[in-house]
Amino acid sequence: MKIGFVVNALETEGDNYTTTRLAMAALSMGHQAYYINVADFGYDQDATIMARAHTAPGKKYASGESYLSALRGPKAEVERIKLSDLDVVMLRSDPSDDAIERPWAAQAGVVFCRRAMRQGLVVLNHPDGLLGALNKMYFQDFPEAVRPRTIITRDRADIKAFAKSEGGKIVLKPLQGSGGQSVFLVRPEDASNLNQMIDAVSRDGYIVAQEYLPAAEQGDTRMFLMNGVPLMTEGKYAAFRRTRSEGDMRSNISAGGAVKRAKIDDVALGIAELVRPKLVMDGMFLVGLDIVGDKLMEINVFSPGGLGSAEGFEKVDFTRTVIEAIERKVAYARNYRRASESTVISML
Repeated sequence: MKIGFVVNALETEGDNYTTTRLAMAALSMGHQAYYINVADFGYDQDATIMARAHTAPGKKYASGESYLSALRGPKAEVERIKLSDLDVVMLRSDPSDDAIERPWAAQAGVVFCRRAMRQGLVVLNHPDGLLGALNKMYFQDFPEAVRPRTIITRDRADIKAFAKSEGGKIVLKPLQGSGGQSVFLVRPEDASNLNQMIDAVSRDGYIVAQEYLPAAEQGDTRMFLMNGVPLMTEGKYAAFRRTRSEGDMRSNISAGGAVKRAKIDDVALGIAELVRPKLVMDGMFLVGLDIVGDKLMEINVFSPGGLGSAEGFEKVDFTRTVIEAIERKVAYARNYRRASESTVISML
């Protein structure tokens, strides 16, 4: 199986990234792994979608560091390929990483891979679903029972009225963004600084004003879903818990949060069951749910990370389980011509 991984830029990939682990797992299972930057697509005169693809010279690597070093090194092969010559592509680029500095790149992977599906390529997650999830508005499509109370606006008066209705304590964050960037906790005593907070967040566009969840003091749980259900290997859930650093309301690892072993209870499983229908309809093969108490804080459908943390705590190989699921999808697509375009293949 030839599997491609679309990333923002190979240079910014990390040795502990979930994408790196998935690529190494694919190699160790006898497959070929290709890295494609979002800037490296092309549309030829005959309507063929092309891409400059990077491959490492070896088949197995002892660490993510050695693999990425080989992938970036002088012996790595860079070739211009037909995307349809691959069997499957995983879209692992995060549009929010490019939204400010390279807005043209934010949707590139989705747009080109969507076109390549017509030529028989299996794309995960499904590009049509991802197009509808390009910002946090997508979150509002899920059941109200699992969402914090929320408004989305650029109007100061609306935000102030919402804060008042919530007793003065709310969370502000940009509609477009990830990794805990430009996230503010507004408390009653911060009323005099609310205008400055609104200004800081609105620089990136629309503002999400959200109910504050007291359970967030204890951090959140990242739980992976695959094919719409909790990802499990050997009876263990792919999940971990993130706790905030002292004096910081954010529990994102990129914002300094720490990780611990997670305990998946009936509340978390109930949330997963409530969001499953929407994820299945949208062809969201691999996603990360960020759970606080009995609510969802976020659903990461583009590049859910942290699978290595879950593996470290549970002592099982979740990445192999993911690649095995992809092998089955490729087999289905080969036996059912053009079925790769369907969201059904994405979730089988």
